[in-house]
Parts: sequence; C-alpha cells; structure tokens
Amino acid sequence: MTTAVTPTFADLGLADEIVAALSARGIIHPFPVQALTIPDALAGRDVCGKAKTGSGKTLAFGLPVLQKMTKAKPSEPTGLVLVPTRELANQVCDELAPAAKAVGRTALAIYGGAPIEKQIEILKKGVDLVVATPGRMIDLIDRKEISVGQVAHVIVDEADRMADMGFLPQVEWILRNVEAEHQTLLFSATLDGAVNSLIRRYQTDPSMHEVAGEDITMEEMTHRFLMVHRMDKSKVAATIAESTDRTIMFTRTKAMADRLSDDLRDLGINAAPIHGDLRQTSREKSLRDFSEGKLNTLVATDVAARGIHVDDVDVVIQYDPPGDHKTYLHRAGRTARAGEKGLVVTLSMWDEELEIKRLQKRIDVIMPIVEMFSNDPRLKNLVDWDPESV
Repeated sequence: MTTAVTPTFADLGLADEIVAALSARGIIHPFPVQALTIPDALAGRDVCGKAKTGSGKTLAFGLPVLQKMTKAKPSEPTGLVLVPTRELANQVCDELAPAAKAVGRTALAIYGGAPIEKQIEILKKGVDLVVATPGRMIDLIDRKEISVGQVAHVIVDEADRMADMGFLPQVEWILRNVEAEHQTLLFSATLDGAVNSLIRRYQTDPSMHEVAGEDITMEEMTHRFLMVHRMDKSKVAATIAESTDRTIMFTRTKAMADRLSDDLRDLGINAAPIHGDLRQTSREKSLRDFSEGKLNTLVATDVAARGIHVDDVDVVIQYDPPGDHKTYLHRAGRTARAGEKGLVVTLSMWDEELEIKRLQKRIDVIMPIVEMFSNDPRLKNLVDWDPESV
C-alpha cells in the first residue's frame, strides 16, 4: 500500500528564493488551495479558486504572481490585487512581503482613509504589486496618478465579499480598464450569482479549483449558547475571555463595541474596539497587537470584522446575536481557521431566545440555551462542558 506524499512548495514549481523565504518562516508544506492552484497560476492560466478566509489563498495567488511578474516603471504596476477592505489590503501585503523581498519585488497597500499624497509619492518610485480597495484605485486612475496599462496579473480576492459590500461595479470598471493581455486569478468563498458573472466576463478558460471540505470549520468549532442577564452580561464575556489567549467579541453597533471595550477593561481584560469610526492608525495598531498576542480581546462590528484575518483565535463571542445565519457563520469563521479548533459562544437575553432557536435551526446546531452567571466555574472551560447534561 502506498501512502500519499505531502508536496512541498518546491514541488509546485516555485523559485528557490521564494521556497527559502517560506522555509525561514517555518512554512514548508502547502495548504490544499495552494497545492491546487499554484502550478496552474505559474503556467500562466487564469485560475478560479473557491476557498474561504483562512484557507491560505493569499500565498496561493501571491507567490506565483511575484515569481512571474516583471519590474514596474513609475506609477505603472505590473500586478494588481483587488480586496474589499483596508485591513485585508495591509494583511495581504504583510503576508507577501518576505517572498516579494526574496525575488526583488515591491508591494504597496492602497486604500481610502490614508493620505493619498503619500501613496502617490511611493507609486512614482515604482511599485510592482499594488494591493488596493476598489474606490481608492479608481480615484488614483481618475487622477492619472496610476496606470493599469502594464498590468499583466490581476487578482480579485474575496469576490463574494466585494459583492456583499456593493463593490462589484467598481471592480468591473477597473477590470475593463486593464486592456493589455493579462492573467486573472479570482478567489471567493462562493462562485454563484454576481461572482459567476464576473468569472464569465473577465476570465478566459479558467482552471477551477474547490478546496475539499469547504464546511470543515463548522465541524471543527464547538458551539455554546448561554442565557445571560443584562447587568451580568459583560462580566460573563470577561470571564470567558480571561481563560483564553485571543478572543473576538461581536456587537451590532459601533457604540456598543466602544462601551463593551470600556467595560471589559474595567474588569481587567486587555480589550480594544475595532469599527469604522476609529482612526485607521488605531485600527491597525489594535489588529497588530491582537495578532502579536499583546491584546487579549478585540470587540468588533460585523463590517470591521471582514478585515480580521488572524490565526489562532481561541474564542468568538457573539455578544449581540447575529442578524441572520450568514452573519453567524461569518463571525464564527474568525476561529477554527487553517485546521485549528475553536469555540463559538452566543450570549442570549431572555427576549432573544426565540431568535436564537430559529438561528440554531438554520445552522443545524440544535442544543440547549443554558442560563449562566459570571461566577459559574463552567465558563472557564466551555469546550469540555456538555450543555446536554444540564
């Protein structure tokens, strides 16, 4: 009986310099999405990958493009990555930086909310790979401060999120303006509806890849539903966060994110909010501190959370119940990433019980909603506690 040999990045055809840069970070074996798509991307084909956040797609599209792309002239990048949020733009750049340096290429994150003059100044020095949100990219094209005339590699990342956030018309406007012969790589958690029309219009005979076990993270997660009382709710959340390294809590509003962060800090939890009303520098610092382990808890709104791509999140707390099952799954997807385990805790007040029960049916996770107070010892280890034993 022969056993399957796990490929290495070298086996996929990547350059020695890139393989060495990955190896220096302890990255030896590719995730499935990388093993499936990198050879086709290196061969110059259009690639369409169905893969969700946390599957390793940044390296899947970034590494082959960095290897194949030519050096850019001032303000004329040769590669373009379109992403839905500023946080993701920064994270894609950070993730690709070591490999880019290894092959003598540069990357720049471009997004609204940051000084446009500084971005223009850097572009004029010559940037090979631009990672941009659609709105700022169009602004720079309109101002003639950037040209897509030399772009030979286009990547549309998280196309489904672009659609959800209403960005597809902007994405299509940019794609129509990339007139030179080019390779198009598209990655999305879903490939139906508007995303499918994007594939049909802007890709040529793409190699289609779907990562097996697309729903694996639902099985990797432990789900718990707790009935809490208004005056005790933030204390319950703090007690859960106390026994973890990284916790993300979700609120429905920006005001609640700020208020909960203050309450948690008063309770001794190192917490910070992340939402659209905060300064960009403040959001970036919170994300950086959280990913480096200096910050225990992030309190996020749903829109801001689209930019959070941090591995090793132990617990997601749905502090305010989600508006629908899709939001539940999106929030929950911040944990159990890249094959890791994770805990998702939903807090419910007495008047939210019916809403939670409807939600459980939609996500096919039916279990008791158990009343708990903040001094309950079970909060310290909800994974091993069996809610059915009550």
